[in-house]
Amino acid sequence: MAAVPLTVAAVEARVFRYPLDTVVQTSFGTMADRPMLLVGVTEAGGATGWGEVWCNFPGVGAEHRARLIDSVLAPLLVGKTFEGADAAFRHLTAATEVLAIQCAEPGPFAQAIAGLDTALWDLSGKLVGEPLWRLLGGTSASFGVYASGLNPQSPEVLAARRQAEGYRAFKLKVGFGAERDLGNLTALRETLGPDVRLMVDANQGWTPDQALEMAPKLEPFDLDWLEEPLRADRPWSEWRALAARTAIPLAAGENLMGDPAFDAALAVGVLGVVQPDLAKWGGISACLPLARRIRAAGARYCPHYLGGGIGLLASAHLLAAAGGDGILEIDANPNPLRELLCGPLATVTDGRAALGEAPGLGAEPDLTALERFARPH
Repeated sequence: MAAVPLTVAAVEARVFRYPLDTVVQTSFGTMADRPMLLVGVTEAGGATGWGEVWCNFPGVGAEHRARLIDSVLAPLLVGKTFEGADAAFRHLTAATEVLAIQCAEPGPFAQAIAGLDTALWDLSGKLVGEPLWRLLGGTSASFGVYASGLNPQSPEVLAARRQAEGYRAFKLKVGFGAERDLGNLTALRETLGPDVRLMVDANQGWTPDQALEMAPKLEPFDLDWLEEPLRADRPWSEWRALAARTAIPLAAGENLMGDPAFDAALAVGVLGVVQPDLAKWGGISACLPLARRIRAAGARYCPHYLGGGIGLLASAHLLAAAGGDGILEIDANPNPLRELLCGPLATVTDGRAALGEAPGLGAEPDLTALERFARPH
């Protein structure tokens, strides 16, 4: 990763919410709106980079993390000069480690730092006039994508619309009972055809016994992976037992945090697909080296992401920089907070998307267009 010196002049956090007509359902809860927490970092010359902070849960998560940025993290950046974005990431992490433990909130701190890190990398690309994927060492701006977030109510309807728009891979939410899950998979296969790629996400919704019972029933659907069939904190022995029971690759990673946790997962070797979320932990500074370790371990790096357009763009640049056969997660559900900001990712052709040559992330938030979704914090 090329280091670009940065002097931080200002930091701002902005909260947005898009109310949903149809709530998003998972095995552990629902979302009544789509939140987005953008963070802008402005350098001494006036250029601004943008990042996004994971804030899907709980319902007040965006406002809480925005206040963390305003009150704790921004003062650690403003007025200081760093050798590069990764140096700022290390500074923020080290300066707040004890406080995060004292608050019992290592997750929110990591998420806020991740968003700031992305903003600093966007800023770095803008300052040198390079798209971020190239600044990070990538050689191709093209990659596969899949439509995610298919809810359990008639998922084939939304999937068919996305298939007509160019998607060739789809991920279904499961964990709603065997009859419903299998019925939805059958409907997807019948509607989309035998050649599309299908994945399922249980969102940590099964006990070990339930996962062992369900996995063989999923085999006939020729799935690319089975995501989070167990809780992320379950012992690796339970994941090994499940992996021995099914030929479907197991996937996880969005709920792991920190290099030791990911390195332990890679050492065990039971995950065929590893899915760190750069807006939830690590930003680009920690997740790019991790993506390369994932590939070196023989697993697929497929970044997890479910939020607004800036975080999606960052995930795409990271995937393009890491290379490999991983595919980018794009929420299939309508969300203007994604659609207004995702730039070239709005266009999918035969299951693939591509980034452009614009510097940094390649998109500048239109704050005027977003104003109707703005919320105080």
